[in-house]
Amino acid sequence: MPGKEKPPAKATETPEGERIAKVLSRAGIASRREAERLIELGEVKVNGKVITSPALNVTAKDKITVRGEPVGQPEPPRLWLYYKPEGLVTSAADEKGRDTVFDHLPEDMPRVMSVGRLDLNSEGLLLLTNDGELKRRLELPSTGWLRKYRVRVKGNPTDPDLEPLRKGITIEGEKFQPMEVKLDRHQGANAWLTVGIREGKNREIRRAMSHVGLTVNRLIRTSYGPFRLNELQPGEVEEVKPRILRDQLGLGKEDEGTGKPKPSSKSVAKASAKAGPKIAAEGAKPARKTLKPGEGLKTLSEAWKKAARPPARGGEDRPPADRPKPARGTGPRPGPRPKGPRQG
Repeated sequence: MPGKEKPPAKATETPEGERIAKVLSRAGIASRREAERLIELGEVKVNGKVITSPALNVTAKDKITVRGEPVGQPEPPRLWLYYKPEGLVTSAADEKGRDTVFDHLPEDMPRVMSVGRLDLNSEGLLLLTNDGELKRRLELPSTGWLRKYRVRVKGNPTDPDLEPLRKGITIEGEKFQPMEVKLDRHQGANAWLTVGIREGKNREIRRAMSHVGLTVNRLIRTSYGPFRLNELQPGEVEEVKPRILRDQLGLGKEDEGTGKPKPSSKSVAKASAKAGPKIAAEGAKPARKTLKPGEGLKTLSEAWKKAARPPARGGEDRPPADRPKPARGTGPRPGPRPKGPRQG
């Protein structure tokens, strides 16, 4: 008598857990892309074995190490507002040995990543987070958050000169979406503009202004979506309250915290004298590294090199401040206050 037919094999079930790169990203080790690169380099171990492919799911039971340092459970997502001074590189390490923003953060901050970038000669609001997934979410083009800048240009443009930027331009075959451009005032040989963009392409504003015959000699980001620079001074950091994160990003109440003590909501890390004459004049203490040995992976480079930056150039005037002061972290910012000579 023929045996009973075996039931058809069930479809392969989804492996338990989450992809290793996502787990490393949530733990604040690196972005997903950086985590995948670390895996390919053989610097990640799971349960004592080196893995070379990110196609692996892990659970809380698995023991993960990166360069010999254990990876703990991810902390709740946190977000900080940072006033990046000009002259600092927005990367974990710089091949030319220049100072990075991470060399000038408060010592009590955890390992953080920047949301997007600001050019070496640009300043203003830079978002920092301990959560790789939050970083990815805020950087996605689909987020579509408006980013506003105060821009000083050389020359005396009129509204008709700026109209092409409002309609959208093409530079060397690359299309730029329409910008929000407002002419605020003329000031001597310069003019101040308020510019809003949603794409954030590399050097987008500088390239666009050059296309219409204007040269940017100062660029300050004042907002990124709902988050505002407000009263922050160069080198200062302020953490966004969990409640505001919930309201703006839809994070759950479980993300409010773990009950562990956290750094104060506002920490001031003034850059050293070479970060600008104004900061040095205020008696700033030398900046300290953010991370200590034994706190997990600190950076993707073996060491951070330092090198003196070129001296700051002129720029004594101040941007216009024609709007009322809002509550911190919500309303529009009236314009930066730096008075000392700064690089253009």
